[in-house]
Amino acid sequence: MNLDNMWINFLEKIKTKISNISYETWFSETKLINIDNGIAKVLVPYHIHKKNLSENYNELIEETFLEITGTNFKFEFLLEEEINNNVITLNDIGVPTNENFTTNLDNRYSFENYIIGKSNKFAATSALAVAEHPGKMYNPLFIYGPSGLGKTHLMQAIGNYILKNSNKRVLYITCDNFVSDFVEICRKTSDSNNFEATKQFKNKYRDIDVLIIDDIHNLVGAISAQQEFFNTFNDLYNNEKQIIISSDRSPDDIKRLEERLKTRFNWGLTVSIEPPDFELRMNIINKKIENHELSANFPEDVKEYIASNCVGDIRKLEGALTRVFAFATIMNGSDININLAAEALKDYFVKTIVAQNNIEQVMHIVSSNYNVSVDDLKSKRRISKITLPRQIAMYICRIYLNENLVKIGNEFGGRNHTTVMHGVDKIKKEVNKNEDLNNEIQKMVNQIKMC
Repeated sequence: MNLDNMWINFLEKIKTKISNISYETWFSETKLINIDNGIAKVLVPYHIHKKNLSENYNELIEETFLEITGTNFKFEFLLEEEINNNVITLNDIGVPTNENFTTNLDNRYSFENYIIGKSNKFAATSALAVAEHPGKMYNPLFIYGPSGLGKTHLMQAIGNYILKNSNKRVLYITCDNFVSDFVEICRKTSDSNNFEATKQFKNKYRDIDVLIIDDIHNLVGAISAQQEFFNTFNDLYNNEKQIIISSDRSPDDIKRLEERLKTRFNWGLTVSIEPPDFELRMNIINKKIENHELSANFPEDVKEYIASNCVGDIRKLEGALTRVFAFATIMNGSDININLAAEALKDYFVKTIVAQNNIEQVMHIVSSNYNVSVDDLKSKRRISKITLPRQIAMYICRIYLNENLVKIGNEFGGRNHTTVMHGVDKIKKEVNKNEDLNNEIQKMVNQIKMC
């Protein structure tokens, strides 16, 4: 039996022993690449797979492989760069019966209905690792990104998974709720006995196994509440209880937050969720409409029109779909087509999506297609991942919108006109010899024309 067939048989057997989401996340992209001297070497996509498979699935893997081969093997999990002798050593991130209890979780949120793309794959994988082994893998797990990208869905999916597969006590709470609960205790008058209220507060937030707190950036300015959360964090962390936190920015970028809290937020794993690229937005649209009665007559060009305009917020995308369906119903069941969609969404896009000027509009579309942020395009950063889309955006503004160099430079973070000219000229030369790049730019220009 060759290695590929051996691993196919292994995967088929392992699939019957674990949940589908665990299989898809941890095993579906693995490959057996070598067996030698009792060591089986397996290719994995990310460092998080190495850590989780070796620490939490190794015994199951060895037992299952023994069933297939009749021989005991030890397993070694490798990244592609390690196989190519370009070894990257990464330090491990992080440290080492449910009674009637209000979790505040919404059971509609799960890993199964969380749609994954390039912009959120690492965050989703990390979240599942925490859900499978709360308090042991990454603690705290800090998820950040702009509003409307699915942070709450992912956090609640963790909580629901833990509830389904264990007896742990899970509490989901917004930061505003935490502050309100704390303020309520502080309002007790000096002649009243608030010992019981204080005890109830501490029990609520500390006598649990998993604390999920949303929008931690709202803790800014609440000095006393920051002190209390610091104490709560320490108590949970020291008792190996899982802490999951979300914010609209990274810990280091939350201004007026105590440094000791920032330090603790960085103890575990910090992951970002970026705005969805065009492919992911299309997948989300297909998922959202699949059970709708009008889904069979929802043309591809209408999906592309919505996906091209809703570039930064999944909630806006969902709202656009709702408006199109509602408009078609109001128009006595009119067929959904590009003209109907444009009419239904003309005010919606102007008010919520379309940028205030043409240059800003170009930035949104280019950033979406290249999976970077508009802030990246305006920043001084010069890494290739950002420099190329920045120069493409400048090129489109200059060649297709005929904007002047000074205005383009001002919009792109205050750059001078010679920098803009250099970027435009560089892309001019590239499109003449790179047909793929030229096609990418034409696709983005068409998206801009549809706005």
